[in-house]
Amino acid sequence: MELYDQIQEAAAFLRTKTGGFEALTGIILGTGLSGLADQLQNAQVISYTDIPHFPSSTVESHRGQMLFGTLSGKKVIALAGRFHYYEGYSMKQVTFPVRVLKALGVSQMIISNVSGSVNADMEAGDLVVVRDHINLQPENPLRGPNDERLGPRFPDMLNTYNKDWIKFALAFAERQNIRIHEGVYVALQGPNLETPAEYEFMHRIGADLVGMSTVPEVIVARHAGMSVFVCSIVSNTCYPIDTLTETTVEEVIAVGKKATPKLEKLVEGLVAEFG
Repeated sequence: MELYDQIQEAAAFLRTKTGGFEALTGIILGTGLSGLADQLQNAQVISYTDIPHFPSSTVESHRGQMLFGTLSGKKVIALAGRFHYYEGYSMKQVTFPVRVLKALGVSQMIISNVSGSVNADMEAGDLVVVRDHINLQPENPLRGPNDERLGPRFPDMLNTYNKDWIKFALAFAERQNIRIHEGVYVALQGPNLETPAEYEFMHRIGADLVGMSTVPEVIVARHAGMSVFVCSIVSNTCYPIDTLTETTVEEVIAVGKKATPKLEKLVEGLVAEFG
């Protein structure tokens, strides 16, 4: 079955299960935003394992659920958990949920993650609005024959990140006394954390943040003509190199959970304004 047909089958299943629920905004609840799933009102929850052609998340702290509900008085569809290339999935599988959201009528994406900082001014627990990215992952989700029904062969990435949303987010955070920055996110394959030399390299090429997700979903959202906003929680500082300490997944999750209320407040403000 072609990718387009798989997308349509998954979308048709979800329409049937939700009574044709429609929303403009889709939200990817990464490690830094998983708690927002509990804030949705009148939420209908569907497990990824029940949706045709959906992969299953294997990562701790990712619930593996799609939620249809209301946030800040606006209808949203949330993905509680994402898929990663390092889990063994192809990039088409990693980004399949974004394609399905587009087929359901979603036209704008809010994407969250946690990341390491390679900018000494960005500290653990800070929020960083992504204004651009550097893709160092080994496969592109658009590789292979292009289906014009999903998007153009060569999508332009110049205006990928919505500048109006970024401007609003920075002003909103300032009013709420939330420490926030703008930055460039670099995506690597993972799952190992990076070496000191790699952190130095990423700092030198202009990155502020490093992570193992997000960019494939952003590329596919852009390919589909969707508006994109990304915000990251800094989980650990990786620069300057002489300050490095060993980092565990448990520590990353703990920092993400502690900073989650700040990111939840920001997302609620964005949905209220643009949803």
